[in-house]
Amino acid sequence: MDIKIKDVEHRYQIKTPFERLALYDINAVIKEGSYVAVIGHTGSGKSTLLQHLNGLLRPTKGQLELGSTTLEAGKKNKDLKALRKKVGIVFQFPEHQLFEETVLKDISFGPINFGVKKEVAERKAKEMLQLVGLPDEILDRSPFELSGGQMRRVAIAGVLAMEPEVLVLDEPTAGLDPRGRQEIMDMFYELHQRGNLTTVLVTHSMEDAARYADEMIVMHKGTIKATGSPRDLFANDEEMAEMGLDLPETIKFQRRLEASLGMTFKEPMLTLQDAAAEIKALFQEEKDQ
Repeated sequence: MDIKIKDVEHRYQIKTPFERLALYDINAVIKEGSYVAVIGHTGSGKSTLLQHLNGLLRPTKGQLELGSTTLEAGKKNKDLKALRKKVGIVFQFPEHQLFEETVLKDISFGPINFGVKKEVAERKAKEMLQLVGLPDEILDRSPFELSGGQMRRVAIAGVLAMEPEVLVLDEPTAGLDPRGRQEIMDMFYELHQRGNLTTVLVTHSMEDAARYADEMIVMHKGTIKATGSPRDLFANDEEMAEMGLDLPETIKFQRRLEASLGMTFKEPMLTLQDAAAEIKALFQEEKDQ
């Protein structure tokens, strides 16, 4: 489903001495099946925005259209349960949300809560466990006996078991080592492609935004400052720096290489594969001359 965000504003603690404007003039369209990275420094409004995507927060002005559901300021919604089945959120440290006695019960909890029969939910739980790369042997174990990485995958399986159309990822690799981070991000990308999921990644990692996203939304001081493809946005070093954002390491390497060689490459090197291909082409060009 498409997500359309129109003139959204959000204020915390309205009509109190602590009232604070967290979001304003938010306008964006997230197309069905796309992979969108929402980036910005701490306090830019990223997490506040994502909590609007399944009704955890309501706009204090404007509206969101999420498929057939509309969240509009000042109006109540009776179908939030249906929306939260369609939009699954994987929060930072999702393993902190585990609570059941066994892995099977934990993954099954969401579907059962949405009215799925127990036997169907348990079958779905087993499928999701395999999907996140964990063996059936742990189904009857307590999730709290597992390693940190396994716990995170169990929590993710619980979100996937509800078969969301939109998957929202809030810093999903926080606290993981580089290898674990790579494995989790590759897993999400595979799920995105296999299930044609609409994926929204909220991240501080410019590398992850560059590598996985089709489009980026750049947040700054509570509003959207820029949108576009990673290739277009990361090509503008000065604009990113003005918003307090770093560049992917591959582009930093590219800038040093350009300064050393006295030349400019046509495109930003978003990944190691891009860098390798550009350097190979450069050497081949030198060889042919």
